[in-house]
Order: sequence, then C-alpha cells, then structure tokens
Amino acid sequence: MAKAFSVASWNIEHMKDADPRNAARMQFLAGHKPDVLALYEVEGKDVWREVMAAFPKYSFFITEGQNTQEILVGIGPRVTGFLTQKVEFAGRQAYMRPGAFLTVRAGDTDYSLLFLHVASDNDPRGFGLRADMIDRALSFREVLDNAAGGRANYMFLGDLNLMGMDFEHGKEAGRIQRVQVTAQLEVTRLAYAAAAANMRVLPKTRTATWRDLDQTSDLDWVVAANHLRFRRFAGGSEVDVRGWPALPEAEQVPWTKDFSDHGLLYFEVQALQ
Repeated sequence: MAKAFSVASWNIEHMKDADPRNAARMQFLAGHKPDVLALYEVEGKDVWREVMAAFPKYSFFITEGQNTQEILVGIGPRVTGFLTQKVEFAGRQAYMRPGAFLTVRAGDTDYSLLFLHVASDNDPRGFGLRADMIDRALSFREVLDNAAGGRANYMFLGDLNLMGMDFEHGKEAGRIQRVQVTAQLEVTRLAYAAAAANMRVLPKTRTATWRDLDQTSDLDWVVAANHLRFRRFAGGSEVDVRGWPALPEAEQVPWTKDFSDHGLLYFEVQALQ
C-alpha cells in the first residue's frame, strides 16, 4: 500500500518561549518529516515563532482556553487540512484542554484526526474526567460516520494519561483503605470500549512512552477505525515510539532532560484502495 500521510504526535513537556531546549527539539521533530504534527503542553504565547522557523512550509493551529497548556497542530505541504477546536472534549471543565480536530485531505480521500491531551492524576476526579473525554472521543465515531454517510476515516490520539485510579475510602487499624484501578486495567478498558465502537488501539513498538528518574508509564496512544491500515514497524507494530524509549537505558534520562519526558509517536496512514 502507498502512504497517504504521516503523523508525529509528541508531548513536548512545557514548551515555552526561548527555552534553550527548543532548537534541539525542533531539529529532532523535523527529522521525522511528518506531514502532520501535534505538540502537547505548548505554553509560551510566542513559541509559534520557533516552530514556524523550523517548519517554514507548514501551516499551524493552536487551541485556546483558560488552561496554560495548549495543543499545537502543524500541516505540511503534501496534504491539505481543515482545523477546528472541539470544546466538548474539555469535559465541561474550563481549565481542561479542548480537542484539536483536523480533517486531512490526502489525494481524493478525507481523514479525521482528533488530538487530545486528557486529564492526568490518578485520583477519582482525574480518572472520571479522563474516562469521560475518552468516551466522548469514541462516540464521536458515530457522529462522523453519519456525516460521511458511511464509514468515516477516523482516529484519535495523543496523551491519554492512562494511569489508573487510587480511591481512598477509609482507614482501619491505622492503615489507609483503598481501591485501585491499575494503569493496565485502564488500558484494557480503552481496548474494550474501542472495539465496541468498531475501533482499535494501534500496537506500538515500545511499552512505555513516559519516564522520570526511576519509573516509566504508557501514556500516549493512537486509536483508529478498524478499516484503516498503517505501515508496519518492528514486530508488526503500527506506531513507532521514538526518542528516549528507543535509546539504551543509560541514555534515556539524559534525553528526557534535553528534550521531553515523553517519547514521540510516529505512524503512517496507508492510502485506501
């Protein structure tokens, strides 16, 4: 199959104006030559200048809201796109990030991409907001199918923050009583709910996409309509995780300090026959 377009999705970790890391970050990002790029945790009001300098032939859009972290989306010259902000994916919370909804036209075919940076934290509030936003993203499939009069070429992706929940409900004999939803169970729920919406979670080349000094988590994901096809990477995976997860252990933490604590997700959508 021929490539329709490529996507790079990256939580760039508090990207602000004149951050000394920005030049290296933009060089790293440009090396993947994505047709579409999405950056999460963009904070500086003038940071777009540095991004535009690194991608002179791209068009850009950034979400707006009362939160400090926005989603910046870039569209390269090989494809055309129409972008809108979807406030319903802020979960009715003024300080949550809205979604960035992109319709890409590659050749004669339209593809719908919803970029999300959902609620973090493993407390009940964060878990509930996250579940609500993901459920909204899944139910959006039906809306797009109806608008298309058939099967929409839909996918949603980004930092989904699947970290589980820790629910404290009391204390007994001096010990906190709690119910925990593990991160893996939340991942399992995503796969189950996606299947019910005729979608699937795309397999990745790495099992973790975020790390700090002594722990890792799998926070970044791509979910796509079942009929869509993607380039295969190592082990048959459809999403290649790049950055620190692809480095030897000794090089990983230094990379997170110089670039971001998240790895970059790269994938290629194959043209429909």
